[in-house]
Amino acid sequence: MSMTGILTATLVVGAVGLFVGLFLGIAGIQFKVEVDEKEEAVLGVLPGNNCGGCGYAGCSGLASAIAKGEAPVNACPVGGEKVGNQIAQIMGVEAGDSVRQVAFVRCMGDKERTRLDYDYSGIEDCRMLAFVPGGGPKSCNDGCLGFGSCVKECPFDAIHVVNGVAVVDKEMCKACGKCIAACPKNLITLIPYSAKHVVACSSKEKGPVTIKACDVGCIACQLCKKNCPVDAVIIEDFHAAIDQEKCIGCGACKEKCPKKVIV
Repeated sequence: MSMTGILTATLVVGAVGLFVGLFLGIAGIQFKVEVDEKEEAVLGVLPGNNCGGCGYAGCSGLASAIAKGEAPVNACPVGGEKVGNQIAQIMGVEAGDSVRQVAFVRCMGDKERTRLDYDYSGIEDCRMLAFVPGGGPKSCNDGCLGFGSCVKECPFDAIHVVNGVAVVDKEMCKACGKCIAACPKNLITLIPYSAKHVVACSSKEKGPVTIKACDVGCIACQLCKKNCPVDAVIIEDFHAAIDQEKCIGCGACKEKCPKKVIV
């Protein structure tokens, strides 16, 4: 190849490179996306679990909402109070009070204390049992099925099936809510970490029906309600519940419960 050809090729390549560079530079300026520095800072503080417990699609979604003022600075259940305070400093606001919550399974009906209507042999997934007779083999239609759909969903290894019933490790729980969404019986709820007493049953059957199905089922006898000095116990639909805002942790309800279902 002659020197002229080499120079021509060099000039052509250089011109193309210059054109592409100018085009990309102009396009970058034209289509530049402004980055919210506060949003980036908030995202850097969030734990990055992307569990969805805050109600948004991952940590980036929550960071965007906080930066826009659409979500509170302490909305991350995994980060808790510490992360809430850090985000509050970034946003220049007060974090406000934050109550740590944990998941709680409202059932103690393990293998020894419940009856079965039949022997079940099939896919061990609680959600699949919605399609079998009675919603599962347990005589209590509101009891934990014990096949661990909640366990599979928990990203923090905070819930395990023990002797046929799911149990939450409150120290490991981050209140992300994934176990709540996974339970087809709606047995799992969030309670304050500091809760002193809770009713570990969700049955809404009348007492005689509950007694036949489970040894530790609430029979709505009202002894807990009658002995509570601050009127913190509620009886509704043949089921007892405790108002945690009123409860003073005296233990009178637990002491009087004949079925020992208050823990």
